[in-house]
Amino acid sequence: MDVVTKYVRSGDAQVAYQVVGEGPLDVVVVPSFFSNIEIDWELPPRARFLEGLASFARLIQFDRRGAGMSGGVAGATPLEEQIDDVRAVLEAAQSEYPALISIAEGCALAVLFAASHPSLVRALVLITPTPRVVSGPGYEWAQTREERSAIVQAVVEHWGSSSPEQPWGAFAGDNEHRRRLLARHRRLSMTPDAAAASLVMVGELDVRDALPSVQCPTLVLRRANDTFVDPRHSRYAADHIPNAQYVEVPPDGRAVHEIEQFLTGVRRPAVSDRVLATVLFTDIVDSTKRAAELGDSGWRALLQRHDELAREQVERHRGRYVKSLGDGMLATFDGPSRAISSAIAIRDGVRRLGLDIRAGLHTGECELLAGEDIGGLAVHIGARISSLAAPGEVLVSSTVRDLIVGSGQTLSDHGAHELKGIPGTWRIFAVE
Repeated sequence: MDVVTKYVRSGDAQVAYQVVGEGPLDVVVVPSFFSNIEIDWELPPRARFLEGLASFARLIQFDRRGAGMSGGVAGATPLEEQIDDVRAVLEAAQSEYPALISIAEGCALAVLFAASHPSLVRALVLITPTPRVVSGPGYEWAQTREERSAIVQAVVEHWGSSSPEQPWGAFAGDNEHRRRLLARHRRLSMTPDAAAASLVMVGELDVRDALPSVQCPTLVLRRANDTFVDPRHSRYAADHIPNAQYVEVPPDGRAVHEIEQFLTGVRRPAVSDRVLATVLFTDIVDSTKRAAELGDSGWRALLQRHDELAREQVERHRGRYVKSLGDGMLATFDGPSRAISSAIAIRDGVRRLGLDIRAGLHTGECELLAGEDIGGLAVHIGARISSLAAPGEVLVSSTVRDLIVGSGQTLSDHGAHELKGIPGTWRIFAVE
C-alpha cells in the first residue's frame, strides 16, 4: 500500500500524519506515547489492523510529539497541548467529524479530546484503555507505584532489545521474529531516555474524572485472552462512560471487525448541552473597602479596567470569558494549564491597577445555558475553591492537578477541605 507521510505545524512542533483510504467516514487513530507511522506498515498485525480500518473508512493516523516522525520532546508536552496537535491533524486532513480509535494509555488523550470537543467526534473506540495506571483511591487494585517502577526500569533498560528480559516482549509470545520487529519499532519510535520521560508522565495520568463527560457513542474493546493488562481497567472505563458498549474480542476474533460493526451506520447525534471544561473564578480582594475609598465613579472606572484586562488575558490563553461578576469574573477553558496561566496573568496584571484577586479552578462537566452562560456542579465547585484562596492565591482542585502532568506548573498541597453545599472532601492545591 502506497502511503505518504505529511506534516502539519502545531505550535512549535511539526506533527507527522498519514491519510489512507476513501471510505464514507473518517477514523483517526490516536497512538500510544511511542509510535512510528512508517514502521507501522512493516508490523504484520499492525498493518492488518490499519488496512482493515482503511477498507471501510478514510484512515488518519499520526505520531505524537517526540515520537516517530514527529518533532517535539517526548514526555514534555501536557495532554492539553497534545489535544491541539489532534486538532491540527484534523484540520490538515480536512476531517470534520471523525471517529477516534486509541489503545492503552493513548486512550487518555482520546477521551479528553472527545469530552472537551463533543461536536467534533462522531464516536470513540477504546482498546484496552487505562484511565489510570497506578493504584489510588477507588482504584486500589491497580499496580502500586513500586511495582510499576520495577517494570518501567526493565522496559527502559531493554528498550531496543528483543531480549526475554524486556517485559513488553510478552506481546510477541515465543515468536522471536516478531520480538525483533517490535524491538526495531521501539528503537525507531524514540530513544530510551525519551521513553523514560514519557513513562514518567504516563504514570501520573488520571482521566477518570473525564470519563462521564464523554457524550459520543463509545466502544470499549479488550482481548479475552489478554493477560498483560488487568481487565478491570477496561471495565472501569466502560462502566464510567455513559452508555458505553463493552466487548471482549475472542482469541480467534479481530478487533477491526468489532470496530467496523460498531461504526457502520452510526447516526450523528444531536450535540449535547454539556461539555468538559476548566472553570476559572476570580474575585477582587476587599472590593467593598476599595469601592468606598474611590467612590462610585472611581470604582466603576477601575472595574472596567479590571474587566478589560481579565478578558484580554482569558482570550490570550484561548479561553472564553463568560461574564463579569461585579467584583470578579467567570471564564472557561478547554485546557487546565492554560486556565492556570491565565489566572496568574490576571493576578499579576491587576496588581498594577492596585488590586489583588483570589482565584479558583476546577475541571468538570458544565451545562451550556442560554445567553452563553454556564451552570452545573463544576461551576459551583470552582466558586467554592476560589472562596478558599488567600489574596493573590490561585487554588485548583485535584482534578486539575491530575490533568496538568508535564505542563511545568508547580503545585503545593493545600490540604483536604469540605466545600459548602458540595458532597465529600476535596483535596486542594495551590499554584506556586
